[in-house]
Amino acid sequence: MQTKITREQAMELLKKYNQEHFHILHALTVEGVMRWYAAELGYPEEQDFWGLVGLLHDIDYEKWPEEHCQVAPRLLAEIDAEPEIIHGVCSHGYGICSEDKPEHMMEKVLFATDELTGLIWAAAKMRPSKSVQDMEVSSLKKKFKDKRFAAGCSREIIRQGAEMLGWDLNELFEKTILAMRSCEEELKAFEG
Repeated sequence: MQTKITREQAMELLKKYNQEHFHILHALTVEGVMRWYAAELGYPEEQDFWGLVGLLHDIDYEKWPEEHCQVAPRLLAEIDAEPEIIHGVCSHGYGICSEDKPEHMMEKVLFATDELTGLIWAAAKMRPSKSVQDMEVSSLKKKFKDKRFAAGCSREIIRQGAEMLGWDLNELFEKTILAMRSCEEELKAFEG
């Protein structure tokens, strides 16, 4: 999968519809995670594509939370996004706010990691280091089991995502921690 969309075009569109620092940070996090997964899972030539889908996955959430994944195709049309990008963006809401089922490995990874990145980021903030660099799967599992911790991160969606990929939770946790380690320095610079 390839795209003619540049990262600059994607960032401009993202910032046009997202002003909250948190939403942009989340988009950058998911972009970095998706780029890592593309390389890790044998799709290095698709890193830009995977990254752009991650960057744009919540394009409509800040302004249209009740119509999430429904407004996205119209917004993505502004940059002439390919149907594969639109499907990738919309499929991360499968069963929640979209009927587009994740089919490609990239779409399954996005579905599985979107909520999980929020949980990992919240868990990292609680660590003395404030970092994922020294985070262990066992510590993340404890946070995952505590329903009150980062309560907005759906454990059920994370479970469904792992199942969709054919992985157990430990494998999904371990890989996503590694993915977040790969982009943490850039994210901390953005976070200020």
